[in-house]
Formats: sequence, structure tokens, C-alpha cells
Amino acid sequence: MPDNPISQSGQSLLFLTDEQLRKGIEAMFFAYRGFTADPDRILADMEYGRAHHRAIHFIHRSPGTTVNNLLSILGVTKQSLNRVLRTLIEDGLVESRVGKEDKRERHLHLTQKGAELERSLSDAQRDRMRAAYRAAGPIAVAGFRQVLEAMMDQDLRRHYDTLKDRGA
Repeated sequence: MPDNPISQSGQSLLFLTDEQLRKGIEAMFFAYRGFTADPDRILADMEYGRAHHRAIHFIHRSPGTTVNNLLSILGVTKQSLNRVLRTLIEDGLVESRVGKEDKRERHLHLTQKGAELERSLSDAQRDRMRAAYRAAGPIAVAGFRQVLEAMMDQDLRRHYDTLKDRGA
């Protein structure tokens, strides 16, 4: 059976061998490593890690999001998120504002400095994604997105759909 799924009929893709699946899993690991490499270099200079990057990304995507919503999206412990948010707030990248309707809520916003960092992190990843998408072509891009969406857990899919619907 050829490794190139494009040369196979759509029906045969339903019967992938363990070896084909292993190659896909390994490709995902190495692609993720490449995808995170540029932001990791930027963050290392600031002594931040991927948790900081994810928090900055999702605060940017949902300005005013609550700490509880961010906990749900990131799937981390409250203690872990609090450590990340504390450093981002102390370093002037994130603002925590008291909720207008519920004073117990904390709404998160990027500061100007936080928005600049987010832009540099996202620009690096967009450049890599753009180059990969161009190399693969529109049919592969659509298929790739379908595969990623099919791999999402249902509760995380709701968060993804909400962000996707914003289109920003």
C-alpha cells in the first residue's frame, strides 16, 4: 500500500495501517516542535514558557475573558494558571479587571506591551503556517483542518468553534 494517501481512493483511507498511523503521529510531534520553536526562542529570553504563550494567545483572542474561562480552555490547574498570570501581570503584559456584574470575576486583557509580545509570537507562527499551507495547497489545508477538528475532544471543540466563529 503506498504511503501517499492522495494516490489512494478515499475509501482506502479508512483502513490505515499501524505503520501509516505511526508516521502521522511522528509527523505531528515534529511539526509541533517546529511550530513552537520560534515562539519558544522569543519566550526564553523573557524566562517564559509555553503556558505563558497559551495564556497570552487566548487572552488576545477573547479580550475580557474570565480566569475561569481561561482555566477551561487551557485545561490546567488553578494554581498553575495563577502562577502564569501572576508573572504576566507583574511584568505588565496582562491586566486583571474586576467584573462589572460579578465582583468576584476577574476579566483579563492584554496591555499594549502584552499585545506587542502576542503579535511577535503569532507572526512567527503565522509565517510558518503560511509557508506550509502554500507548499501543501488548498485541498491539503482543508483536509488538515478536518483531521485536527476530528481529533478535538467535544468540550474543547466548543471553545474552538467559538473562537473560529469570531473570525478575528
